[in-house]
Amino acid sequence: MNPFSIANQSIGIAIAAPEVIAHRMLRMMLAGKEPSKRDRAEFDRMSSEKVAAFYESWNAMFAQMARANMRLMLSPMWWARPSPGNLSKQFAAHARQAALATIGAGLAPVHRRAASNAKRLRRVGFK
Repeated sequence: MNPFSIANQSIGIAIAAPEVIAHRMLRMMLAGKEPSKRDRAEFDRMSSEKVAAFYESWNAMFAQMARANMRLMLSPMWWARPSPGNLSKQFAAHARQAALATIGAGLAPVHRRAASNAKRLRRVGFK
């Protein structure tokens, strides 16, 4: 994972989330005291998808960290007996890559849901 893809995911979330929030808030305002069945379904989806995205993100980050730890444990840098300075550089590079991959894994489910909601809500309108 590179920093540019993390930036792209973050920008995508920053663009899609306000669009989805605005659409849903307007839908709430127009629904009034007695929302339609369709509105109630959208309002239920609004909360349940956040919980699902949180768990997807959490699991993706956990799995990514487990992979990074396994890669580190099985890395030849521990058995090749490099100099201490070289070992710290290798470890820093591994840690940097692991952190970027973990952030990217955590952002991916949130980005996917925000972008798909924005696309879906653009098509739906306010009927």
